[in-house]
Amino acid sequence: MDEDFIKDAKEELKRADHLIYVSLKYTRTVDIIKHIIERFINFIDILFEAILTMEQEENKIPDIPAAPAARANLIKKQFHDDPFLVGMANFYLKLRLINRASFERDQEFRRHVKMTAHLDSEEKIEINIDIITDYFKKMKEFMEYVEQKFE
Repeated sequence: MDEDFIKDAKEELKRADHLIYVSLKYTRTVDIIKHIIERFINFIDILFEAILTMEQEENKIPDIPAAPAARANLIKKQFHDDPFLVGMANFYLKLRLINRASFERDQEFRRHVKMTAHLDSEEKIEINIDIITDYFKKMKEFMEYVEQKFE
């Protein structure tokens, strides 16, 4: 796997780490939660591109789609037998929906700061400090998984 992809992904993870454990800890705003979600999206996108580049180099796929959602769907198709990668592709698509959704702010500047994203008329997703920290752990697991599986 190309070292530049890994380096870029680790940089995004480092930025997310700082946003969670420094910025969010002291500011406790929904804007920081939104920035963290954007970092997670960038991180996953970099690793998906790295995986698909390897697949292309091995002539398993003809080309890599330019659209991020299409790349995630190609990952799901190409690795349909790998539940972890399929799960990350679904999680990535969900993060993109959350990032674009309208949202409400609650308890800003307090420990229980919460962002409520309205994905559609029915579905609402609440994200607080504990949930975003769990997402971060999931990102670290994904980094380890990619390093082990594709190195």
